[in-house]
Amino acid sequence: MNGNHQPAKAQVVIIDLNKKTSLQKRLEQLTNVQLLLLADNVDDVFDFIKESIPNWQQIPVYKLNETDKIIGFFAEKLQQAKPVLNGLVLAGGKSTRMGFDKGSVNWHGKPQRYHMADMLKSLCNEVFISCLSGQEETDAQYATLEDTFIGLGPYGAILSAFREKPDCAWLVIACDLPLLDKKTLQYLVDNRDPSKLATTFGNGYEGFPEPLITIWEPKSYSVLLAFLAQGYSCPRKVLINTDAHLLTAPDASSLTNVNTPEELEKVKSILKQKITTV
Repeated sequence: MNGNHQPAKAQVVIIDLNKKTSLQKRLEQLTNVQLLLLADNVDDVFDFIKESIPNWQQIPVYKLNETDKIIGFFAEKLQQAKPVLNGLVLAGGKSTRMGFDKGSVNWHGKPQRYHMADMLKSLCNEVFISCLSGQEETDAQYATLEDTFIGLGPYGAILSAFREKPDCAWLVIACDLPLLDKKTLQYLVDNRDPSKLATTFGNGYEGFPEPLITIWEPKSYSVLLAFLAQGYSCPRKVLINTDAHLLTAPDASSLTNVNTPEELEKVKSILKQKITTV
């Protein structure tokens, strides 16, 4: 981009002999220079740049052909600009098909909602358990976040999280994923692309994104609201029709969810087999 002709919060200045006069006319636009790049026809920063930028010696100065250094500079800036990641465990559903609260099932030595929250704690800045109005956690060490978008299921829970903290990204996981492990979540976080609307896994069986094992970036809040305004409240539909970063899970079985007593018994057998094998 030719930053000389557009306002910007920060600037990268290319020191080029052929553009010396042009650059000299635009000194007042150099309000926050972050990087100085030297073209092949110069060996040093122009004196008038040094005079107009008091701290120029603290600014990185690279040759235009030092591509690795330039890439590293922008990679670090992107990392610094990455929104804080919070965690949200979806546990506010009615579990109609299961017949009882799925978040209370003890798969791993404690109620599943707590197990999921514990997995998120080392990956996220803050972790919340989503709940409906009137639901209260018996364990005070787990923070809750009440749905303020009522009657929309997981979609409403995600919107409620953004309403509470709109500048954060949210790692959202459902509580009915007994095979989901820390390794899979770490893989999702490590491969997060904050330039996209969201980072998620593709379901190995259908090829569709898994909206309830997803990192939703702050920019997705307005998009989710726009879809809702058009009558859509399916987070998967949002991911399919927008710019999401789709990953392949290291272990496809970790994406298995449990919604019925039959599925519950099947997963019990899988977990028992894993324990026996270990």
